[in-house]
Amino acid sequence: MDGSAKRRGKRVTSWHLVGAQIAGFRKHAGMTQQELAAQLCISDDKMASIEQGRRPLHIALAVQIDDLLDTKRALEVAVGKVPEREKFPVFAQDFIEYEQDAVTLLWYEIQVVPGLLQTEQYARAVFECRYPPVEDETVDDWVAARMARQKVWERRQPPRANFVLEEAVLRRPLGGREVMRDQIRALRDLSELPCMGVQIMPMDCVPHAALDGPMVLLETPDHDNLAYVEGQRISQLIDDPDEVSIYQQKYGMLRSQALSPWESTLLLDGLLGES
Repeated sequence: MDGSAKRRGKRVTSWHLVGAQIAGFRKHAGMTQQELAAQLCISDDKMASIEQGRRPLHIALAVQIDDLLDTKRALEVAVGKVPEREKFPVFAQDFIEYEQDAVTLLWYEIQVVPGLLQTEQYARAVFECRYPPVEDETVDDWVAARMARQKVWERRQPPRANFVLEEAVLRRPLGGREVMRDQIRALRDLSELPCMGVQIMPMDCVPHAALDGPMVLLETPDHDNLAYVEGQRISQLIDDPDEVSIYQQKYGMLRSQALSPWESTLLLDGLLGES
C-alpha cells in the first residue's frame, strides 16, 4: 500500500457495463429510453440512472428487460455475475473486501449496532431510515448482502473480534420494541462466542476517548494493520502506520473506559428484563 488515506472515486463498475448492455439492446430494438421506461412502468430518471451505471439493475427488472427486448437472458446472467462487493454502497466496498479476510476486528460504533452483529429485521430498519429514502428492492438487496457478510463468523478460523458500542444504541428502539429486543438477545448470544468480545460504553462515561466518531481497526492475513472511518456518504481506509497507531491507542483507551465484557453482559440481561 502507498501509505495514504484511501478514498473511492468514480470508476467503471459492473453496473456501468450492464447499463451499456441495456442501452445497446434498446437501441438495437429501435426504442428510446423513455419508451423502454414506459414499457417497464418505471420513471425516465430511473431508466437513465440504470443505463448510466449509477443505479444497480435488480434481477426482477433484468428478467423483464430480457423478455421485452428478447435478449436471451443476457441481462439476467450479467446481473448474476456482478461481484458481491459491488452490491454494497460504493463508499464501503474497499472496507468490506478487507473485512471478510480479516484476522482481527476491533469496532467502535455510536449510532447503530455494528453491521456484522445486526439481525435481519434490525438491518432492514436501519436501511429504511436512510434519507433520501431508497427503493424497497434496494433495501432487500442491502439486507441480503449484510446477512451474507455475517458468514465471516462461520469461517473455520473466524476473526478475533471486539465490539464497543454506546449504551444509547441499545436504548433506541429502532424498528420497534420487538425488533430491538431480538437484536439485544442476538448481541447477548454473540457475546458468548469464543472469538468475540462485546463491551458497552455507558452513557455517563467521562472522559471518553472517541467522542469524534466511530472507527474500525482490522488486521489482514498478511498482518497489515488498517483503520476505517465512515461519515455521511464518505469513508476512509487508512494504512499509514503512524495514523493507524493513533487509532489503536484510542481504541485501547476506549476499551479501558467501557464496561468489561462481563459487566456488559449484565447490562444486556438488564435491558432484556426491562423490555
